[in-house]
Amino acid sequence: MSEHRRKPPQPQGGGRAAARRGQSGSSSGRRAAPRGATGSPSESYRTGSRGSGGEERQYGSRAEARRAAQRGGGGRRAGSAGPGRGRGRGAPPGKRRIIDYPRHDKYGWRRWMPSWKLVSGLCLAFLGSMVAVAGIGYALVGVPDVAKTAQAQNNVYYWADGSQMVATGGERNRQIVGLAQIPKAMQNAVIAQENKTFYDDKGIDPKGIARALFNMAKGGETQGGSTITQQYVKNAMLDDQSQTISRKFKEVLVSVKVGATVDKNKILEGYLNSAYYGRGAYGIQAAARAYFNKDAIQLNEGQCAFLAAVLKGATYYDPAGATSIDPVGATPAKNKKRAERQMQDTLDKMVEYGLLDAGTRGEYPELPHVQNPRSNTALSGQVGYLVDLAKAYIVNNSEETGITASDLEQGGYSIYTTFDRKKVEELEKSVKKVYKQNIKPKERPETDTHVQFGGASVDPATGAIRAIYGGEDATKHFTNNADATGAQVGSTFKPFVLAAAMKWGVRDPELDPDQAQDERTQVSEKSLYPGKNKLKIKNYDGSIWQNEKGEEWLQVNDGDVSYGTPPDYKIDLREAMRESVNSSFVQLGMDVGLDKVKEAAVDAGILESSLAGTDYPSFSIGTSNPSAIRMAGAYATFASSGKQRTPFSVKKVTSKNGTVFTHKTETKQAFTSLVADNVTDVLKTVVEKGTGTNAQLAGREVAGKTGTTDGNKSAWFVGYTPQLSTAITMFRYPDDESIKDRQFLEMFGTGGQKKIHGASFPSVIWADYMEDALKNLPPVKFPVPQPIGEIVNDIPTPSATPTPSETVETTPTPSETPTQKPGKSPTPTETTTCDPFDFTCDDGGGDTGGNGQGGTDTGGTDGGVTTSPTPTATDGSGDDKGGNGNGGGGLFGGPAA
Repeated sequence: MSEHRRKPPQPQGGGRAAARRGQSGSSSGRRAAPRGATGSPSESYRTGSRGSGGEERQYGSRAEARRAAQRGGGGRRAGSAGPGRGRGRGAPPGKRRIIDYPRHDKYGWRRWMPSWKLVSGLCLAFLGSMVAVAGIGYALVGVPDVAKTAQAQNNVYYWADGSQMVATGGERNRQIVGLAQIPKAMQNAVIAQENKTFYDDKGIDPKGIARALFNMAKGGETQGGSTITQQYVKNAMLDDQSQTISRKFKEVLVSVKVGATVDKNKILEGYLNSAYYGRGAYGIQAAARAYFNKDAIQLNEGQCAFLAAVLKGATYYDPAGATSIDPVGATPAKNKKRAERQMQDTLDKMVEYGLLDAGTRGEYPELPHVQNPRSNTALSGQVGYLVDLAKAYIVNNSEETGITASDLEQGGYSIYTTFDRKKVEELEKSVKKVYKQNIKPKERPETDTHVQFGGASVDPATGAIRAIYGGEDATKHFTNNADATGAQVGSTFKPFVLAAAMKWGVRDPELDPDQAQDERTQVSEKSLYPGKNKLKIKNYDGSIWQNEKGEEWLQVNDGDVSYGTPPDYKIDLREAMRESVNSSFVQLGMDVGLDKVKEAAVDAGILESSLAGTDYPSFSIGTSNPSAIRMAGAYATFASSGKQRTPFSVKKVTSKNGTVFTHKTETKQAFTSLVADNVTDVLKTVVEKGTGTNAQLAGREVAGKTGTTDGNKSAWFVGYTPQLSTAITMFRYPDDESIKDRQFLEMFGTGGQKKIHGASFPSVIWADYMEDALKNLPPVKFPVPQPIGEIVNDIPTPSATPTPSETVETTPTPSETPTQKPGKSPTPTETTTCDPFDFTCDDGGGDTGGNGQGGTDTGGTDGGVTTSPTPTATDGSGDDKGGNGNGGGGLFGGPAA
């Protein structure tokens, strides 16, 4: 081969390019270092690997060197890094690992992407391990014995002094019966409603399990098993009632084993004998006795369908209601509606699935009659109400207590309540004393039947409920009258109006609404307001108030009495409170703003859900229906100089594992001490020489307020000393559930009295009870308040030419003139000459008022307006107890004492 055709060898220095770089470096004044000394990447193009003797291997081109470096597993960096670093962390070249991760034959980000072989292998390994775990678990779990579920533990309730009140085990009852003793209709009803594929499935519902696991994983509400087998297993697993994924997994395994090894009829029998039907009844035999007082075998198709409906949750399906747990959603009326709907649905499904003929189904168009919901004599008297109140507090505050309704039903808890045994007994004795002396249902059936009382005492220092009176007997009367009754509170609401006026003040009538909200004048109790009967109510700016129909409001006082001196009839707020003058407080509420009146009531401790008619002038005189517990608690806020503490009934709960819950009192400053103490000072006048003189206690300062409502359908006295706040209510309401559209009844003539006031029986009961309740406590005086606010309306009203619409109002009618009272209040001797039970004598005035419903331009004792507006918010359309408002006046409305 000719010499000129052969390519001459390149210089060892790196070729022409290197030479040019060297020349360039030289021209810039720097000397290029030898290639071997610089560690240049070009070195890797020429150097691949060294043999054992250290001899260097040469490559013919850069591309070849680069491929060689890549095969080494480390790229350029690995190639220049020296021996032992080419294939990743310490792995020698060419040697493969069991788990090839990071991947040996990839570089960059691809090294960290697992191969499909690795992924599929791991999945198979995981599934295999799960199968193994399931197999082991299946082998280890046993089939539950339904007989053991009858051994659920008692809950023991204790008085405030630590002595035992009652163990509720006597209320729980179960008697296991064979399937032959359970009507076929009951079996079919449960299958049709809960698990129509029962005889064909394998014991579990995969979709239901996935749904439950998903809900638990995300922290949502847990769900139980959806098949009868799963529910039976859940009922039988009393050793573990926690709602966790591990527990659910165990439940599934047991269900699969039960479904595979136990006869379906045995499973159905076990479920019907272990299910909870409410009223302390576990199992179908106990349920038949609790609801119908008969054996299970005697149940008809309608009764069976009803019991199948109750299985969805007795709290919301027992026709007797569960207002102690949910005073708004679990009223008897709402529960009946739900139960009937569910019962009819069950019967329809039984027909649809061929389990019942249409003719028989037609025999049951409505709910069957059920009996007394309480049969445990240990819960008679007031004890049943106390237990219900404590249970409701625990369940409705489950986020704090950590105890659900299901947990409580399983038992094993020691529950230490706030109830003072002696105070409970004294309150019951005081009520029965007045009832026995005055209420004669046999002698006066038209006026004295269906008379009921309720009461509650709260400790102002802590909020602890010390005593309640829930009714005649918890085994006979099932609504706790201390909690949710629906009875309007009347004029006992007026202190919240005064507190709002002293806290925020009245608005300036010269300003527009936005400015007026900020520019206010705090009110002194010496402020003057009209005491005129049939007062035409105005907005804060002086314009006449009208409802949505354009109707005006004339506010009457009890007995059509005007207070003050013509022509303006102004009296100060102390006198208005003492004589319970409706017109003064209705107008004051309008000047302050009904939104502020509402805020003051809620701040004091009234549940917002119990407030009604908040947009109507009559809101200020008590169209709402708080419970006796809440009223006592709200007045306790005034007793403690403005410190509000929510009423509670349980101070501690323990179990075999130790203390589960301890109550912690939270105190809020609802009102300044200046406001609260001034309200108390005004309320002292009511008892000293006003409508509440029957509530005076020897040697003790008392503050309180009487209250009577529209139509004389309820009467209240709420009062307090610095050590104890107590509310007493009285009303007429039929207990007979067979009476449709039950409503509160008037109390004209009740107890032999012309009319029932808060100043009558309620205040007498209050005083008799409080004398004994405070017997061992030293008298304590209320704080002496500093003056507050400014005297509003102290300038005489200028004479004005009346408009046509006002002419009739500015000229007193003949009927008003004789009943007009002077601005000066009656003297104490005038108000204390009445016998304690002689309520027909003139005790100085009215404490009721109209709410504008059914009133006319002639007034009347029930209130009225010129054209009878009918505010929809206070029309008594609720579901329970005659339906005052929304039925949410209970302590837990929302979630409970």
